[in-house]
Amino acid sequence: MEQAVVAALLVVGLIIGAGVGASYARAKRGWTDYQTIRTSVPGARRNAWLAIRGVAVKLAVIALLLVGAAAYAASGGDEERADPTPGVTPTPSHRAGR
Repeated sequence: MEQAVVAALLVVGLIIGAGVGASYARAKRGWTDYQTIRTSVPGARRNAWLAIRGVAVKLAVIALLLVGAAAYAASGGDEERADPTPGVTPTPSHRAGR
């Protein structure tokens, strides 16, 4: 009977030990990952701001091009205004003096 109690206590101890060991291993991996990420965050933050700055510069250039194109179109561009054909005088539609 004593052997059954010892065996049961051994099995319970093994189960609890395995659970505690797995939790400890998980916590140690998490701590190591945290330390690795913590040291790499400044570099990642700098890279993220560089990427954002690149996108902002591209958007600013596109916006300036659009504003310039709109201003160019509003000013008439380099098209000549349509003038009447040279040498042809327009005929009055009513007679003067009447």
